Amino acid sequence: MKHIPESADARWNLRLYIAGKTPKSVTALANLKKLCEAHLAGRYTLEVVDLVEHPELAKADQIVAIPTLVRQLPPPLKKIIGDLSNKDRVIVGLDLDLIES
Repeated sequence: MKHIPESADARWNLRLYIAGKTPKSVTALANLKKLCEAHLAGRYTLEVVDLVEHPELAKADQIVAIPTLVRQLPPPLKKIIGDLSNKDRVIVGLDLDLIES
């Protein structure tokens, strides 16, 4: 059973793990920002964690590949690995399709 956010106004806390300014990292961040502004404008916080600078932070969310997007809120925790270029996959993976239907 999928958890549906209580309202369209629910706060979304997202964390993107990257490794420096690699092409995949830059692409993932740009894709995520576009998607968030289109679907969550004003209702999200985004933290970008550069594992080149802070490798110890990978353990907290059990990051094994990068880039990785972690949705911390609303629950449950969700992870998406990759450059986030497949918009439909990201929308379904974050359950954004549930708040828009």
